[in-house]
Amino acid sequence: MAEAAVRPIGVAIVAVLAFVSGVIDIISGILLIFQGDDPDVTAAFGGSGGLLAAAIGSMVLGLIVVILSFGLWLGRWISRMIVTVLQILSLIGSLFMAVAYLGNPVGEWASVLVSAIVLILLWTRPASAYFRGSEVAAR
Repeated sequence: MAEAAVRPIGVAIVAVLAFVSGVIDIISGILLIFQGDDPDVTAAFGGSGGLLAAAIGSMVLGLIVVILSFGLWLGRWISRMIVTVLQILSLIGSLFMAVAYLGNPVGEWASVLVSAIVLILLWTRPASAYFRGSEVAAR
C-alpha cells in the first residue's frame, strides 16, 4: 500500500488561509442579513433583495471555500484545480481593478499579491508531489 506524501508547509498555509477566508465570508453574510434594517445599507445594495442576494452569495461562497480548504488539506487534486481557477480569476479581476481604479488601488494590489502567492504555493514541486501522492494513496 502506498504511503501518502507529507503535506508541504505551503499547502498547509493555503488550506488554513482558505478555511479562515471561508469562515469570514460566512460570518460576513450573516452579519449583512442583520443589517437589513439599516436604510443606508439596504440602499447600497439596491434594495432588500440585493442585500439578501449578496448575503446568501457570501455565505454560499464561504461554505464552498471551507469545503475546498479541507480538500486541499487532504491533498485532493480537484480542490487544487478549483482553487487555482478561482485564484486566477481573482488575480485577473484585481489586476483590472487596480489599473482601472486609479484612486486607491492598494487593496487590489495586495489581492494580486495574495493570489500570486497562493498560486505559487499550490504549484511548487513539493505541492505537486503531495497532491499526486495523496491521490495514489487514496486508491
